[in-house]
Amino acid sequence: MTAGAYSALDASVLVLNKLFMAVHVISVRRAFCLLAKDLAEVVTLEEGQYMTYDFGTWAEVSEFRAKNFRQEDDDWVRTPTTEIQAPRVIRLLTYDKVPRQTVKFNRRNIFARDNNQCQYCGKKFVLSELSLDHVTPRSQGGQTTWENIVCACVDCNVRKGGRTPKQSTMTLIRKPEKPKRSPILNLKLTQKKYRSWQSFLDSAYWNVELR
Repeated sequence: MTAGAYSALDASVLVLNKLFMAVHVISVRRAFCLLAKDLAEVVTLEEGQYMTYDFGTWAEVSEFRAKNFRQEDDDWVRTPTTEIQAPRVIRLLTYDKVPRQTVKFNRRNIFARDNNQCQYCGKKFVLSELSLDHVTPRSQGGQTTWENIVCACVDCNVRKGGRTPKQSTMTLIRKPEKPKRSPILNLKLTQKKYRSWQSFLDSAYWNVELR
C-alpha cells in the first residue's frame, strides 16, 4: 500500500464480536490484517439491512463503489493496482467474549470526558497546557475518582491551589461524573464518518475500552 494511504490506514474501525456486540476499536491497518487472515468480516448497513463481506468480496465491492458511490467521508486505501474502501465496522468470526462494562480511569479518558476544556474557565487547551485537578483537595480528604477529578488549565489550577472551588470563589462549569461509556468513543461519534457505529452503541451495554 502506498505512502498516501497512511491517514486512511490510521482511521478507526469498530470491532464486533461474533454476537455483533461492540468490543474494541482498532485502526484500519489492523482491521485489514484481520480481514486478510479470514479472522473477520466487514459489516455495513445498506437500505436498513446489515450486510457482511469477506476480504475478497469487500475488495470487489470497493472497486464498484469507487467508480459509482464515492462519498466525501469515505476513506480509501490505495494498492498498486486498485483502491479498497476502509471499513467502519468489522465482526470477528470466532471471538464471542462479551465487552467490558467499565470505562478505564486514566488521564486520556478524563481529558476526553471534559473535551480538553478547563472546567473552571471553560476555555479549550492543547493537552500540554492542561492539568488534572482534585475538586476537593487531597489535603481535605478528596479522593482520586471520576467524581473528584477534572481538567484545569495551569492558571486556574494555580489560582485554586489547595482549596475547594467554594473556598477559592471558583465555579465548575459541569459536575464531574463517571462516563457510561468511553469518552474517546463519544468524541469519535461526533464525526460524520463514524455515525454508522451508533446502531451498535445505543445501549450502555455496548461499552468499549480503548487502549
